[in-house]
This record gives sequence, structure tokens and C-alpha cells, in this order.
Amino acid sequence: MTDLTQTTRPAPVQAPSSAARARAPRRAWLALAVLMLPTLLVSVDNTVLSFALPAISRDLAPTAAQQLWIIDAYPLVLAGLLVAMGSAGDRYGRRRMLLVGSIGFTVVSVAAAFAPTAEALIAARAALGFFGAMLMPSTLSLLRTVFADREQRRLAIAIWASGFAAGSALGPIVGGVLLEHFHWGSVFLLAVPVLVPMLILVPLLIPESRDPAPGRIDLVSVLLSLAAMGPVVYGIKSLATEGVAGGGILMIAVGVAAGAWFVRRQLRSGSPMLDVRLFRKGSFGGAVLINLFSVIALVGFLFFVSQHLQLISGLSPVAAGLALLPGLVAMIVAGLVVVPIARRVRPRVIVPVALGLSATGYAIVASNATADSIAPLVIAFVLLGVGIGAAETVSNELILSSAPPAKAGAASAVSETAYELGAVLGTAALGSILAAHYRAAIELPGALTAAQAETARETLAGAVTVAEQLPASIADQLATSAALAFDQGVVVTSLIGVALMVVAAIIGAVSLRNPTPARAESHVE
Repeated sequence: MTDLTQTTRPAPVQAPSSAARARAPRRAWLALAVLMLPTLLVSVDNTVLSFALPAISRDLAPTAAQQLWIIDAYPLVLAGLLVAMGSAGDRYGRRRMLLVGSIGFTVVSVAAAFAPTAEALIAARAALGFFGAMLMPSTLSLLRTVFADREQRRLAIAIWASGFAAGSALGPIVGGVLLEHFHWGSVFLLAVPVLVPMLILVPLLIPESRDPAPGRIDLVSVLLSLAAMGPVVYGIKSLATEGVAGGGILMIAVGVAAGAWFVRRQLRSGSPMLDVRLFRKGSFGGAVLINLFSVIALVGFLFFVSQHLQLISGLSPVAAGLALLPGLVAMIVAGLVVVPIARRVRPRVIVPVALGLSATGYAIVASNATADSIAPLVIAFVLLGVGIGAAETVSNELILSSAPPAKAGAASAVSETAYELGAVLGTAALGSILAAHYRAAIELPGALTAAQAETARETLAGAVTVAEQLPASIADQLATSAALAFDQGVVVTSLIGVALMVVAAIIGAVSLRNPTPARAESHVE
């Protein structure tokens, strides 16, 4: 068997001295620790806000539409600008983009924490998306500069991916603890102690890197990337919350048209912002799809299991977060353990086996969704975490290795865009399917008023709120019916999760047959 994971070392601009080579590993691992900070923060920010929304609603009194925009403004701007910011990092310097993004994210986070109105908070969330788009591609692409050795880079990516997963799972725990003791603005002030040390350590530990031969600035391509991603993300959310009457299909069509124009422009450009020809490599395109499906499965699971644990099992937000801790630990451990395995086993074997474990986790949920015990959900999340942790470590490394080092920023941005789209689809697509099944299956007591019936039929949380206002006998009847309807929806959603993981496993088996790392010189200042 040919060893496709053999270490490859791009030719350096200048051969380092033996002393420099001896110092490089220690400095590189310190640099990785620094690069983990923004990764952890941005991923926490993806999940922590949902816990703060009730307190924000009491304080700022936003309308229903404003509540949606408080949540949606961040991922809309972030997803729309990731490719453009990744390309800008290739051109102007990835370390520079990381520093500018850190400063901006910190300042805007403070402004968001003390926002006096809903409109101000929406604007701050949009600005956080702008600066967040600078952070994420820079952190992943700089790993290729810091770790020239592929084996060390694979381990570094495993740790980076673990930080991303840890942030997503820690969001509910951190949010629960902060909101139990502090003002809702504290969830935004997390950025200050995390990002301020970066401003000191990044210049000391991380060398600047950029594309040695950048093309001209293509503002049309920047606008097209924003016009492609923004409407698609908005359209998906609109379909989930308002149905076909909300204009979601039109927005998705606009995004697809802009995306087609963007691809056509990149193919005709002599110096494209994003080399879309990378998708012709099975290892690149397949790894991106695996990331997309994995994040859909992870975020979709967290969406419904958090509600089940709190609203049906009766756990507090902190206790519900702690129930997910074993799965988080399993995800981190799997991402690290897969590194030595990947030296001997091909990606086309590792990834399908890992995603098969994730499919098994979803199958356990589908067969135990209505059980009173919390244990099946904990076991299911452990299996899901093991599979996703291992698969994403391998797929992220393949994305970076398949692209030339000079284009690492743009390639990393594609990976991050898959993450953001996966997060949106996990809540919007799977969440809308669950909500539709819940509304169709719930049986309401006849004693409810029209307003109470509408609230209870809308969401599980609404049914629990209404039940608290009713006499005990009617409240028990409503709570039981709502829980049963919700868990029946979880069964349907879990079966879709099984299908997603099986499809991702097939993609891995077919597309990752011959992953070939790009061989091009990197440029480090």
C-alpha cells in the first residue's frame, strides 16, 4: 500500500539553521495555543447567545423580527465574508488580518455588551460577523505556515478542530453560568480576556505569511461572494421560520445565481480570489462536503437534545450542558487519537468508519427518543462526537494539504464557510422539520384559550410556559402531549441524521481515494 500520508515539506524560502529547526517545534506549539483562543471564542459565540435571548428580550424589548435579526445578523455577515476575508489574508498578510480582526472583535463585543437598544445590538452583531470573518480563516491558514511538517500539522489541526468543537459544546455551559450570576452582556465580554492577550503574543510567536504573487483586488468577486452566501443563509432561515410565504425560495435563487456568476468569474480570471478548480480534486471537494454534513449533524443534535434535557427531562441549563460533557471529551480525544492512526490508514477508510459511528449515535436517539432515561442521549452524543472529531481532523488536514500554501487563506475560508452553512442548516433545516412534526402531532386540551393553543402549538417551550399557567390536571395532559409530539419529531430528525452520516461516509469512501497534497513554496516573512 502506498503511504499517502507521508510527510511532505514545502521548500522554504531560506533553509533554516539547525538551531532554528530545533527551536521551531516549541515555538510552533506555543503559537498553536495562541491560535486556539479566537477559534474557541468564535465557536462559543455561535451557541451562547440563545441562552441570553430571554434576558435580552426582557431588557431591550425587541420585536419578534428583531429577535431573529439579533441571532441571524452574525452568521449572515460571517458566512458572506469568509471567502473574501480569507483571500484578503492571502494578499495582505494572514497575521495582520488576525490582529485587525481581534482588535475589532474585542471593541465591538464591549459595545454589544452595553447596547442600549435592540437596533444597536443588531448592528453590533453584524459588526462581530465582519471581524469574525477575519479571525477564522487566518487561524487555520496560519497553521500551514507554522507547521511545515505534515504529521505535526495534522496533530495541530486536530487540536484546532477540538477547540472549535469544545467552544460549540461549552457555549451552553458558559452561558448558563454567566446568566445565572451576571447581566446578559457578560456573554459578549468574554472576548476581552480571550483576545487581548493575543495582541501581545501573536507578533511574538507567529510569523507573517502571504501570497508572494497576489493578484489585483477584485471588488466584484468580493460583492458576488457576499451576494451568494448571505441570501442563501437568509433564505434557509426564512424557510424554516416563515415557510414558502417568507421569500426564502427567492433569496436562495438569488444566492445561487450570484454563486454561479462568482464561479464563472473565478474560472475566467488569471488571478482568482478563490481558485474554484480546487474542487476538481476529490480530496478537497469531498473533505468540504464531509465538514458540511458533519456540522449539520452536530448542530442539529445539540438543537434538539438541549431542549429535551431542559424542557422534558427538567435539567437546568448548566446541568444540561454538563450532560453533554462526555460527548465533548470524546470528540476532543477522537480528534487527537486519529492522528497516529492516519499515518498508517488511508483517509478513505478512516472517515467512513468514523462517520459510521456518528450514524450509530443518531440511530440510538431514533430508537430511544421517548425514553425517560438520559443515558441513551449521553451515549449517542459520545458516539457522534467520536465520529465527527476523527472525521473533521482528517478532512481539515486534507483541505489545507490539497491547496497551494500561497492560497491557504482562501482554502481555509472554504472550510469555514462549510462550518457556517452546516450550523445554519443544522438549526434551520433539521429544526424546521422537527418543528413541523411537533405542530402536526401535538394534541391540545380543549380547555385552552385560542391564544394559549397557538402558543403551545408553536414550540415545546411555548407549551411548557402555557402548562405553568393551567390547573395541574390539564397542565400534565398538555406537558405529556407536547413531550410526546416533540420526541416523535426527534425520531424523524434522527433518522435524517443517520442518512446524512451515511451519505457523508459514502462521499469519503469515493472521493478520498487518492488525496494528493499540493506542492508549492510557501512565503514567510
